Amino acid sequence: MREHDRDATAAHDGAGLTAGGSCRHRAGSKKHTTGRCSYGRLMALTVSAIFIPVHDPDAALGFYRDALGLEVRNDVAADGFRWVTVGALGQDVDIVLSQPHGGRPQAEGDVLLTLVTQGSRQAAIFRCDDLNSTFEKVRAAGAEVLQEPTSPPWGGRDCAVRDPSGNLVRIAQAAS
Repeated sequence: MREHDRDATAAHDGAGLTAGGSCRHRAGSKKHTTGRCSYGRLMALTVSAIFIPVHDPDAALGFYRDALGLEVRNDVAADGFRWVTVGALGQDVDIVLSQPHGGRPQAEGDVLLTLVTQGSRQAAIFRCDDLNSTFEKVRAAGAEVLQEPTSPPWGGRDCAVRDPSGNLVRIAQAAS
């Protein structure tokens, strides 16, 4: 989106600059800025890790490592819980597969486990070069298929499955 269009959209959505150089957002919060509302232009920021709650680390490995092809970077067990870190080759982003009760109070872990197992959480959107073959590999591994590969009206191609814990996972084909 061009900068002019983004500023016009922000103004239309109720966001924009206020007197004194603050950026006004829809929720009424303010952030101090120097100039227009910017989205990431003031500092370099990269994603280091994301956490996906899983109730069974071994089943999660069967999906994320074996079906999706991610490499295992770390596998740690402590205090009766297990965290497995996976990631895509050549990409410096860790995906930590962690049990809902690990490092959380019992009540919070219970709530998170309920959300995961009822399928209320989206885990991640992955991108691949060949959606059809990736989808067939994931389906053959036993993933619950929510949407076979399709081309939505907004462009691209993707599919949707659930990991063994119930997390929604989308897989999109990289633009060629």
